[in-house]
Amino acid sequence: MNNAKMWLVVKPTVGVPLFLSAVAIGSFAVHVAVLSNTTWVSDFLKGKPIAGGTAALEMPAEVAPAQAAFVTPGAQEVLVLMPDGTTARAILQPQDSLAALE
Repeated sequence: MNNAKMWLVVKPTVGVPLFLSAVAIGSFAVHVAVLSNTTWVSDFLKGKPIAGGTAALEMPAEVAPAQAAFVTPGAQEVLVLMPDGTTARAILQPQDSLAALE
């Protein structure tokens, strides 16, 4: 223990509850600050949908999803054309059933 000599100055019956109380008070203060400085957290906790927010991964409307450029019958690889014009190879692996995807 790195600070073992501390318990020679402060009794564990005083120090441990004091430390745990400080952690609890600090945590409570952070939660109060978040609830008082934001509007969406309290709405979320009440079950209201977040209004006016956009998803971080939402794509702009003008960007098309990726498309497979060509697929040959029995092929294990597919060339995929990404929305930004780059290409990527995707390796296809057969699955025994749809249950494996769950």
